[in-house]
Amino acid sequence: MKLTTLLLLPPLLREAIAYTTLSATSLHALPLATDDEFNIHTGTLLAPILQPRVPDTPGSAAVLAHFVNFFTTHLPDWHLSFQNSTSTTPTSHGKEVPFVNLIATRDPPWLDGQGGEVARLALVAHYDSKLTPTGFIGATDSAAPCAMLLHVAQSLDSALTRKWAAMSAEDVGAGGYGGVEDHKGLQIILLDGEEAFQTWTHTDSLYGARALAEEWEGAVNPAMSTFRSPLDSIELFVLLDLLGSANPVVPSYFKTTHWAYQLLADVEQRLRALNGGYIEDDHIPFMARGVEILHFIPSPFPHVWHTMEDDGEHLDIATVRDWAVITAGFAAEWMDLEGFLGEGKAGGEGKGRRWGDEKTEL
Repeated sequence: MKLTTLLLLPPLLREAIAYTTLSATSLHALPLATDDEFNIHTGTLLAPILQPRVPDTPGSAAVLAHFVNFFTTHLPDWHLSFQNSTSTTPTSHGKEVPFVNLIATRDPPWLDGQGGEVARLALVAHYDSKLTPTGFIGATDSAAPCAMLLHVAQSLDSALTRKWAAMSAEDVGAGGYGGVEDHKGLQIILLDGEEAFQTWTHTDSLYGARALAEEWEGAVNPAMSTFRSPLDSIELFVLLDLLGSANPVVPSYFKTTHWAYQLLADVEQRLRALNGGYIEDDHIPFMARGVEILHFIPSPFPHVWHTMEDDGEHLDIATVRDWAVITAGFAAEWMDLEGFLGEGKAGGEGKGRRWGDEKTEL
């Protein structure tokens, strides 16, 4: 675990954000990321994403359909929405290329349709792959991170239901009491068009992220709402990218969210005990608009980056599974799910492997 000097949590954020550390019992209750989910050939979460998925191609449509089917079939309480945009690219010869972002949201049930009252943790990855080299898969970039986020949603869904049912029974919510911290939601954002079609520039990259950030900034909530816009409702934007190679070292990129980086690093340390500069990526259009960013991307990049070797066979699946559970643990603490995670879902053992045997360095 490699950490820089801890910066104190800014006073206003410290007052506004409650963060409940999970007990050892709750950490053990986090579901193990299994081979059934992450096998590169048959895994229900990962395998369907391991294909070329350049925007506006059959592969992209198939992967988007996989995401939609996952939520509608297994997590029906999540609200799905699409944000669509078009843009010409250096290779489209003047044609407008469509980009489709998928946003899956789980808000407290008493605030259904009142997005201006919900503070959200946004977990984000891009699902598109590079146009070149032909047939590029992009397993770390970013098929595996997308599968990790599906695992997080599945792992925490029942706990969110139990927490909000308990809050409703105590009259927290509509007609009752409670502040912003009682009205927290979780969002999975799967972005299209992160990759450059030709050469990375400010216009040939981040197509989906730029469109979504602009639209959400301008989508003003009703007067007197707690949050002015969907952009303002994001407490923290956590971006996963280039994850899936063995032994990654992930620096803390932003001083203002180093405290959150430290919290996630602490989750990893506790899970294992039981058993500078920044990089241009999808966070940029959101950061430019004042959204707090936590960026999980290795430095240096994986050696397979932007090569044909960035495929399923070159993933370190043990590391992929670790990231899925670490991210779920961080999200569970952010969402104050202590006491609500299911029993009998031990995360320490599974299929002959003990969680944490492999090393992922923050």
